[in-house]
Amino acid sequence: MTAYVPGITETDLKKIVLAIQQLAAGRSNAVGTVTLATGAASTVVIDKNCAVGSTPLLTPMTANAAAEIGNGTMHISAVANGSFTISHASSATTGRAFLYVLQG
Repeated sequence: MTAYVPGITETDLKKIVLAIQQLAAGRSNAVGTVTLATGAASTVVIDKNCAVGSTPLLTPMTANAAAEIGNGTMHISAVANGSFTISHASSATTGRAFLYVLQG
């Protein structure tokens, strides 16, 4: 679930309090989904909330995604401002879908 982000010039205290309450409740805009590229050895995820120093955490959404983790061939190979890269097996398997959250 996404969180309300007040603008830098926001003066309405209720909106600022709402944003803080949503953060305390675990809301985040640093989440998304990704499906691993078929027939490729890596997948780049574009996310404006990603930055050098972020930690992408992946959760499988499908049996094929869980199997990819179980194969031991998948890892985060790069983290940059605006994106991260997942290295994985080059496979014809489709539907390797994951939820992700960015920490940091």
